[in-house]
Amino acid sequence: MAESPLPVLTLADIGFEPARALLEAFGFELIEVADGEAIPGSYWGESEAGLIGTRVHARADTPVHSLLHETCHLLTMPAERRPQVHTDATDSVPEEDATCYLQILLADRLAGVGRDRLMADMDAWGYSFRLGSTRAWFEQDAEDARRFLAERGLPSG
Repeated sequence: MAESPLPVLTLADIGFEPARALLEAFGFELIEVADGEAIPGSYWGESEAGLIGTRVHARADTPVHSLLHETCHLLTMPAERRPQVHTDATDSVPEEDATCYLQILLADRLAGVGRDRLMADMDAWGYSFRLGSTRAWFEQDAEDARRFLAERGLPSG
C-alpha cells in the first residue's frame, strides 16, 4: 500500500447504503464494522475490506476501491468457491486482473465514484500495472481481463 497526498474515497464519503445495495444486487452482504475495530477477513489489514464467504466486511474508513475489489473477487471466482473463501481470494493472475477490471466498471454504479475517480484512487493506493497507470492498463492492456470476464458472462466493457 502506497502513501499518497490524494485521499482516496472511503465509505464515509459515499455512505454504506449505496454500497450495500450494490452488493445485495449480486447476492452478497456488506457487514459494517465499527470504527477502530479490526476488519475480519482483511488481507491487507488496517482499513482495507475483508472477505469471508459472501460477506464483505468494511468500516467507514475503508476505501471504496478496496470494497469494490473484494466484491469483484466474489464475482470472478466460481460460485462453488465463494462459501469457503476467507481473506485471500485467489492466487490466479487472470482472476486478479479480471477483478481489477471489473471493479473499475462497477465504480460507475456508485454515485459520486465512477471509473475516473476509482482509477485515480487505485493509482494513489499503489496498484501497479505494466503500462504505469491504471488507466493505461484499462484502456490499452486489459484484453485478457475482458476475455476472462466475457467467458464467465460478467460485464466486460
